[in-house]
Amino acid sequence: MPFYIQTPTMKKIPSINSGSMADIAFLLLIFFLVATTIDQDQGLLRKLPPDIPAEKSPQKKRNVLMVRVNSNNDVQVNGEVVLIEDLKDLCMAFIDNRGRREDWSEKPEEAIISLKASINTDYNTYIQVQNELAVAYRELRDAFALAHYGRKFYELENPEQVKAVKKLYPMRISEAEPDKTETGKLNEL
Repeated sequence: MPFYIQTPTMKKIPSINSGSMADIAFLLLIFFLVATTIDQDQGLLRKLPPDIPAEKSPQKKRNVLMVRVNSNNDVQVNGEVVLIEDLKDLCMAFIDNRGRREDWSEKPEEAIISLKASINTDYNTYIQVQNELAVAYRELRDAFALAHYGRKFYELENPEQVKAVKKLYPMRISEAEPDKTETGKLNEL
């Protein structure tokens, strides 16, 4: 153990006042807590369409496909029960009808899919229905892009081509909340 002798020429090192260090650390902690944002990846990412007054955009009933999911997880399309596996093909036929059936959409730009689920619908069933609707639009866009540009929709690099495909096949899915009766109970679909 070394032994030091203090001589008169050696000076004592002054100590640092650490009383305000706790205040500074606390202020930095508060700053980072307030300034930090934490991403939460929950739910479905959807861009909502702009609000258009009904008098400016009259929608024909034939351009709306009614998709309903009841509390028993039965999927109905325009009142008829269908399997979830058949929903994609039905939606594709409805959207890309081009006047073949008189009770379905006139053209893809005007087709709207109205989705409504019961409050008691199973979450997995609802997500499966959402997925089938998204796949229907993706496959229609891919088919058009392959036929006209030689690539699938998500492989297109030209913004004008992407815009043209989205204009022809806009994803128009309307999601509605369950209705309530006068007594406050939810109606079954």
